[in-house]
Amino acid sequence: MAAPPRFVLASASPRRAALLAQVGITPDAIVAADLDETSREAELPRDYARRMATEKAIAIAASHADAIVLAADTVVACGRRILPKAEANAQVVNCLKLLSGRRHRVFTAISIIGPGAEPRIKIVMTHIAFKRLSADEISHYVASGEGLGKAGGYAIQGLAECFVRQINGSYSNVVGLPLLETVSLLSSAGYRTN
Repeated sequence: MAAPPRFVLASASPRRAALLAQVGITPDAIVAADLDETSREAELPRDYARRMATEKAIAIAASHADAIVLAADTVVACGRRILPKAEANAQVVNCLKLLSGRRHRVFTAISIIGPGAEPRIKIVMTHIAFKRLSADEISHYVASGEGLGKAGGYAIQGLAECFVRQINGSYSNVVGLPLLETVSLLSSAGYRTN
């Protein structure tokens, strides 16, 4: 009987690895793709997430042809606007001010490429409504450092969870990897998930 294909997670996100571990999946390797992640002019959030996840999966699959490669990209969108992955406190402040008292969407595109196969892609969307945030709440959150490096300037799995007035859809999607859809895609690609 042939050995099952290796599983490579094409992501540097510790949250994605932790989510997979939560459902008993451990990648054989974790290799992040080094790509330009600049959005194109007038590119919609869903399209951007799909493109990024697919490009990441293809880039890593090129050097891991014998493996099942999983890549994902999470985008926080307010209307048609793609919010940045906050790299500075000022970006966290700007994101939180924009999201305060409003609804927004979180898209995660998952792209899986198995040996000799075309990419399988799934996009999951979650709707979130934030309460109106005071200047003190924003300052406290910024001081925590939790929003740095996060899409939209916040991490729902931390202090920002108390900002959420309503969530409609997958919670794990907002963390960075929708588990129901990920496990289903992995299974369809031939990876044994249990």
